[in-house]
Amino acid sequence: MAKTLIAYFSRADENYFGGAMRYVKVGNTEIVCNHMKDIIDADMFKIEMKDPYSPVYMTCIEEAKKDLRANARPELVSMPDSIDAYDTVILAYPNYWGTFPMAVATFIDNYDFAGKTILPLCTNEGSGMGHSESDLRRMMPGADIKKGLSITGSRAANASDSVKKWLSANGVL
Repeated sequence: MAKTLIAYFSRADENYFGGAMRYVKVGNTEIVCNHMKDIIDADMFKIEMKDPYSPVYMTCIEEAKKDLRANARPELVSMPDSIDAYDTVILAYPNYWGTFPMAVATFIDNYDFAGKTILPLCTNEGSGMGHSESDLRRMMPGADIKKGLSITGSRAANASDSVKKWLSANGVL
């Protein structure tokens, strides 16, 4: 039986929602991943930075931009010992400056994804997947990167139908 891992980066605290800032206790990407976990049999791993970005949204995005420009690899709190047992990896993240956060790059750099199916999921407030899919193809040689799912973050709590269709279309459901 194929085994699936949901690996995700999510940010709570002050977030941007369709033109306004709002404080949230659970980030949009995590909300969507928790829905997924209720739908499919999968293991979950939260990608967490040892030194997280600021809880203040405007400061956070400047920190994220600085890391992107430096091609930084922030240290993570923990890493799975191995991903060898997984055939499919759902990689979920918010759109930071047109791609995934650099903490996701740290995660990617630590494993060989050749032969694995990668399903990218990106939460955003209108910027879609950005160039994250092409960045994943460049960073994950030999992986089968499927078409990603873009979820509007402010609608994350109501994204179950879209997630089910996407998972079904990719043979995970």
